[in-house]
Formats: sequence, structure tokens, C-alpha cells
Amino acid sequence: MNPVVILFIILAYFGILVVISLFTSRNVNNDGFFVGNRRSYWFIVAFGMLGSSISGVTFISVPGWVQTTQMTYMQMVMGFVLGYVFIAYVLLPIYYKLKLPSIYTYLDERFGNSSYKTGASFFLLSRLIGSAFRLYIVANVLQVTIFQQLSIPFWVTVLITLLFIWLYTFKGGIKTIIWTDMLQTLFMFTALIATIIIVSKELDFGFGDAVSAIYHSPMSKVFEFSDWHSTQHFVKQFISGAFITIVMTGLDQDMMQKNLSCRSLKDAKKNVLSYGVAFLPANLLFLSLGVLLMIYAQTMGVDPELIKGDNLYPYLATNYLGSAVLILFLIGLMASAYSSADSALTALTTSFTVDILGIKGKSEKQIQKTRKITHIGMSLVLGFIIILFNVINEKSVIDAIYTIAGYTYGPLLGLYALGLFTKIQVKEKYVPFVAVLSPILCFVINFVLKNYAGYTMGYELLLLNGLLTFLGLLIFRKSPVIKYQ
Repeated sequence: MNPVVILFIILAYFGILVVISLFTSRNVNNDGFFVGNRRSYWFIVAFGMLGSSISGVTFISVPGWVQTTQMTYMQMVMGFVLGYVFIAYVLLPIYYKLKLPSIYTYLDERFGNSSYKTGASFFLLSRLIGSAFRLYIVANVLQVTIFQQLSIPFWVTVLITLLFIWLYTFKGGIKTIIWTDMLQTLFMFTALIATIIIVSKELDFGFGDAVSAIYHSPMSKVFEFSDWHSTQHFVKQFISGAFITIVMTGLDQDMMQKNLSCRSLKDAKKNVLSYGVAFLPANLLFLSLGVLLMIYAQTMGVDPELIKGDNLYPYLATNYLGSAVLILFLIGLMASAYSSADSALTALTTSFTVDILGIKGKSEKQIQKTRKITHIGMSLVLGFIIILFNVINEKSVIDAIYTIAGYTYGPLLGLYALGLFTKIQVKEKYVPFVAVLSPILCFVINFVLKNYAGYTMGYELLLLNGLLTFLGLLIFRKSPVIKYQ
């Protein structure tokens, strides 16, 4: 397809988002930017969060996973649901009680300023890396399909991608994102379902034929109980899924900022539980598309090396399935990627402004100036990390995100676990050292197990990291124990 036509589609897509931004960002103050004045409708938030949680990573990587891990990813998705139940009934009540724009304020209330800054810093690191990975996907696809043919270098593509996001988020923040994410989620699922229908027709499958082909495919295996050493074992996947959800959603300013924009705690619970359950059918659709794409590729005699991993969907959409699927693919990819990235950029701006720089004692105008400068700064930092990742990336992006999360979110898990389930106070000055040392120890342990015991740690690395942080904080607890009210 002519790259100019694709560019026109992209510009039209963002034109719609900018128009929405113009309407939703009128007279937005700092509270509107940070938490949408806490007046968002829960069902709008829930639908939009489904799209932003899925992101461009799922859109690209999950269909390709059926080649190596079949549908065992669904075991982790089942664990997600358990994690969302924990968030709804344990974490949300705490956050709503605080009534502040950042969830890391809890650490300040519970332990003190050092823990507060440590938790916020680990979020910033985690979200910067995770968001860069997600944006790398869409920037790379845009580079291959459009900008490479126009002799535009990758770093320019990255800057253009971030500029698009900045244009519709810099003024309205969460108040705008609630509505743009809802629209982008609609675009994403429309593209996904339409692609499944088109691929099925290409294979001469009716609905029943497609379901039967997926069900009888060796790639449709969901459960793994036999091999404990496998990273796809049910227990490992299910438990890891629950904890990944707790840390990457419940302890993540990006995801919880939208929950905090709901009108009440009751509405926020409805939001979390509804989109948490919706993950099951949503991911099943992505995996089903992956099976159908593999069947199609085998039917067409496509070289397996060309469709390995993350290349499956993009390669077939670009080279085999025609213009309609390519357009659907690009729209779905942009919708999923940008619905995740826009809220991430807003959350990074919020956390750095509120948690690191601080807003106490500052006027509305001073806070507004600070967050606008921070918004630009975070955009540039994201761009740098994306370009760096383009140089070093050698593995499936979704796998990379979860692996990195095991190292960066582990200290947050340990901190919150100690705060929620004990009444212990810690010696504040040691908290940053424990939080940094725990991931390093995890890396060493993982290296030793892999090279000397033949055991490769999967996502259980997150649990080990959280446990080491928890134990490290216990070592530096205050004595006598101070009761926490």
C-alpha cells in the first residue's frame, strides 16, 4: 500500500483524538489533569482501561506466542482476575481514603518520606521502561510501513509518535484520556474481530469451522501441569499472573490514576472487577487470531523464519492479507499502543510532579507550570529509551516487559506487603538500599540457577524479589515495634 495513504489514515486517526481533546480539556485545572476531578463514569473508565491494559504489546506479541507456548498464556490471564479482586477489595479502599492524586502517598503515611520517594522512583523506572517497550512496537511498525520508504530515520519516527501523544494529552490529562481511551478501545476490538473474520474467510471457514480448527489445533493447548520445570506450568503462570496484576496495576500510578477518577469507591470497584473479568474473552480472541494466522501461513507456505514471534501478525498483514487487513492492523495497533502510552505519559507526569518534586505549598499556577514542563521532559526521556531499546532488543517484547517488571516492581511489592500485612516500622534511611539490593540479588540467584542447576526462573522472579525486599526491610525494622493506626 502507498505509504502516503497510510500516513493520511494515521493523521485522520489523530485528528479525531485531538478534536476529543479540545472538547474535554476546556477549563481543566490540576485536579482535572491528575484525577479527572473524580467525576468519571465507571463503565467508561472500565472499557477504556481494558484497551490501555492490553496495549500494543498484546496486539503484536500474544498472537505470535501460540507458536512456542500455545494458549498457555490464558493460565496467566486467569491469575489476572484474582489479582483484580485483591486490588478492588484491599488496595482501592486505601487509595480512596487518602484522596490524593498519587497512590504512593500511602508509603509516606505508612513509613515516611524515604519509603515514599523510593516507591515513586521505582514506579517511574518501571513505567518508563514498560511504556518505552510498548511504544517501540508501534514506532517500529510505522517505520517499516511508512517512514522507511520515505527515507525518514527511526529516531524521527519516534519523535513524531511521541508528538502525537503529547498533542492530545498535554492539556486535559486524565480528563481527556478517559474518553480517548474509550474510543481507542472500540477501534482496537473492531480491528481485531474484523481481522479474525477476514482471515477465516481467506481459509474458507465459517464460524463453526473456525472454532473447530482452533479447538483441534495443537496450538490450542491451555493448561500445563506435567512439567514443573517449565515456565508455562499452571501454578507458576496463575500465581505470577495474580501478582503481576497487583504490582503492574494495583501498585502502578498509571493504571490506578484512572480508578481514582471514578465518582466513588463503589464505582471504582465495579470498574476494576468488570474489566478484570473481560480480560479472559479479550485475550482468548488474540490467541485465537494467532492460531488462525498460523494455519493461514502454513496454507500459504510462508517461510516460518519470517513469522517467528512478534513478526507473525505484522508480516502477514503487510505482505499477504491485503489492504483491508493492513489498515485494520494499523488502526488496531495504534489504538492499543496509544491508549496505553497516553495514560502512561500522564501518570509519569503526575508522579514526578507530585511525588518527586512535590506540590505542597505551591499555588495552582505553579503546579500547572511544573507539570507542563515535566510532561515535555517525560516525553523526551521516553523517546531516548525507545531508541536505545531499538538497538538492544533481541526477544519478544511482551516477555521482555514481564521480565523487567520482575526486577523493577519487586521492591514495590515488598514495601506494600510490609505496610499492608504488618504493623512494623522500618529505619527509613535503609529503605532505598534494600530496594536496590533486592533486584541485584535476584539477578545473581537467577544466573546461578540457570547456569549451575539448569533451572530458568520465569515470572516467579517477581515473587522472589518482593520476598527479598520484605525480608530486607524486616532486618532494618525499628525496635520496639510501633503500632500503626
